Amino acid sequence: MRAQLHDCPVNSMQQIELDPMAEWLLGVRKVPSPNQDDRPAGSAIELLVIHGISLPPGQFGGGYIDALFTNSLQPELHPYFREIAGRKVSAHVLIDRMGEITQYVPFHRRAWHAGVSAFRGRTCCNDFSIGVELEGCDDQPYTDFQYTTLAGLSRVLCAQWPLITKENIVGHCHIAPGRKTDPGPTFDWPGYFRTLGHD
Repeated sequence: MRAQLHDCPVNSMQQIELDPMAEWLLGVRKVPSPNQDDRPAGSAIELLVIHGISLPPGQFGGGYIDALFTNSLQPELHPYFREIAGRKVSAHVLIDRMGEITQYVPFHRRAWHAGVSAFRGRTCCNDFSIGVELEGCDDQPYTDFQYTTLAGLSRVLCAQWPLITKENIVGHCHIAPGRKTDPGPTFDWPGYFRTLGHD
């Protein structure tokens, strides 16, 4: 049974909108993460990084992603949690298997999602990127709900921050090759870009 995690779901038919300050999405579940800080002065938002995450690996639901991003993951609940419980990580947004959004970090702030990374010779991708997590793993397809929500969210983000072009939408695997593989080989990049009008 899927855990009832969300008190304010976004489904594929609901319009995705930003607040007037372009910090938070309207009408989505918010779980503020302490794992954030100011972007460096003069850093423009120009990169969208798509990730995949499941906790425990290969399992969905349960609220453990919330717990990880709020530093409240209980290591005794699963052997894998003992490996990651001390990590200070976050993302701006999570899209769960039903296409529902949770936002953890306002977009004008730096979320700690990319780690050691580089894009076109620039390091520290967290400085100039937005991180979107999809609940999933490398060897399972993402859901149609997720693609629909991701496409709608991407359109909103690209309209707000025009430096995020097709060439500036990447996976974690692209900015941390050899270290990260997500969103994995099952992610449908051609289909995703078609929904954005980028054939």
